[in-house]
Amino acid sequence: MQIVALMVLLGVLFALMAFLTQGKLLEAQSFQAIAFQMPLLGLLTLAQMGPMLSGGIDLSIIATANLVSIVMALSMTQFFPALQAPFAILLGLGLSLLLGILKGFFIALVSVPAIIATLGLMIFIRGLALVITRGYVIAGFPPDFLFIGNGTVVGIPVPFLVFAIFASLMYLLLSRTQFGLELYLFGSNPVATLFSGVNNRKVVFRTYLLSSFLAGIASCVMASRFNAAQADYGESYLLLTVLACVLGGVSPSGGSGRVWGIVVSVVVLQVVATGFNLLGFSSHLASALWGMILLGVVLFNRLFLA
Repeated sequence: MQIVALMVLLGVLFALMAFLTQGKLLEAQSFQAIAFQMPLLGLLTLAQMGPMLSGGIDLSIIATANLVSIVMALSMTQFFPALQAPFAILLGLGLSLLLGILKGFFIALVSVPAIIATLGLMIFIRGLALVITRGYVIAGFPPDFLFIGNGTVVGIPVPFLVFAIFASLMYLLLSRTQFGLELYLFGSNPVATLFSGVNNRKVVFRTYLLSSFLAGIASCVMASRFNAAQADYGESYLLLTVLACVLGGVSPSGGSGRVWGIVVSVVVLQVVATGFNLLGFSSHLASALWGMILLGVVLFNRLFLA
């Protein structure tokens, strides 16, 4: 039922923003702007979704994305410039998997609470990124890498295609595989899941490995979109990923939530941001409205869907 409420909310907000912007939101360039800007938050939210489905959270996804971006940037500009973008992307995604293994080790095997483990790793990863860059921006990437964040295929922005592909794969993973079923079961009741013969540690380990990998995918879009990499890019996205997950129907206690709810929630947030940008309003006002939308949806669920 929450997806229906979100669709209604999206329709109302879209009609309202189209009216307030005197139809500018309906122009082709506005749709293209949404399609370029939405995927980064969408990919990071998908990275946050798995941990939240397990009843945990990953506070290190932005730090992971930034460190991966920095490693890719150094590969393309200093260490292996002749190998260009494909090698840099493989190197970055390999690093994201290593960081996912590190998260999985602490959370699944050592049984450190997810919020503590990922907080510690966030500080460690961000500090490492600052040591590597000394706080400077690394820029100047080759055209084939910049195409990921700024190119189009038959008029469709490449970042949107990347988000659509990984959202579809995430949907299939969660709804059509044994891992997806075990993740939902674990998030609902880890004790019952354990007694049903599921290896809980393996489920948690794979969940944070997946989260880190998706953060690596997001870093490719982020670095190519900005044509730069830095230790503290996108830090405001961390809480937005939690907001988008909850708005999309992912339970903070775990066990429930669907990918399509995430997709709709991200579109809702981006429509508000784009509409406010067209109106010339402050981005901080858009952030305030995002919070009110979340509270409104939660209140609606409590009053009418509980």
